[in-house]
Amino acid sequence: MSLKSLLKAELVLAKQDIVSKKRVLESIAEVASNRLHCDNEAVYDALLGREKLGSTGIGNGIAIPHCRLESANHTAIVVMSLDTPIDFDSIDKRAVDLIFALIVPPHECDQHLATLAQIAELAQSPESLDKLRTAQTNQDLFATFNSLI
Repeated sequence: MSLKSLLKAELVLAKQDIVSKKRVLESIAEVASNRLHCDNEAVYDALLGREKLGSTGIGNGIAIPHCRLESANHTAIVVMSLDTPIDFDSIDKRAVDLIFALIVPPHECDQHLATLAQIAELAQSPESLDKLRTAQTNQDLFATFNSLI
């Protein structure tokens, strides 16, 4: 499943004023649960459960929180930039300001891995990351991310 087909404007949030990892996960759960028509708490608990296994902060100011969720009827990706970088227990100890969250139903796990790989590849390009970081509005962030995938 391509990132382009997963990207939905209502799940792209630019320059969010969020100050902690917990609040980021809560915000992701809130917007994703509306889109997936499932319980907000279930999304949050699944994301938090995955974080407890090890941080999804992959370095370069990027985090890719992700989880499998029984009640999800399809895959959703939430793209978020933060106004101020936050501690995310990243492998490189760098604060995170770009978040790509993935919520996947169990029957789409193979696509889940391919999608994570696409995001990780994008995260290797400093030019792409700079473009995403300069987007000031949800629409700008959506258009920029869409142009890069």
